[in-house]
Amino acid sequence: MTTPTIDDLQAITEQVWLSYLDPEGITPFLPSEESPGMPCVLATVSVTGAWDGHVVMTFSQKASRLSASALLGMEEEEVSIDDIADAVGELVNVIGGNVKSLLPDGSLLSLPHVATIDEGVNKWPAAVEVCRLQGSWQNEPIAITVLTSKSSG
Repeated sequence: MTTPTIDDLQAITEQVWLSYLDPEGITPFLPSEESPGMPCVLATVSVTGAWDGHVVMTFSQKASRLSASALLGMEEEEVSIDDIADAVGELVNVIGGNVKSLLPDGSLLSLPHVATIDEGVNKWPAAVEVCRLQGSWQNEPIAITVLTSKSSG
């Protein structure tokens, strides 16, 4: 069964950044070893059906604010908590939709869920990591992870 690779995730992320956050190509998403610390903002969509798993984006607090500012065309200081939830939810939805397009027909995408996490929590104890892309945008860490349930693929 086909599963997304790190190369797939990187290509999807680069395209989403160019389309939504960095249309001029001035501040691209840059892969790095840095991962968002706590507290962080977590945005996720689930994939069910022919393939079961999750696409998870983890943002530093500042990265989530910068993302909302860029996506919504607002000044950073004007961004509200609701704006952050809308923006990071939209980003994970778009990336999740692109990941889903790589999966078998019959895979369905859930609505996004966004939460602020104050400490590390394994929210998916029955899931295993398929691939993970860590990086930074405007010097703020962001990680994108694809997980699958142990019973699928």
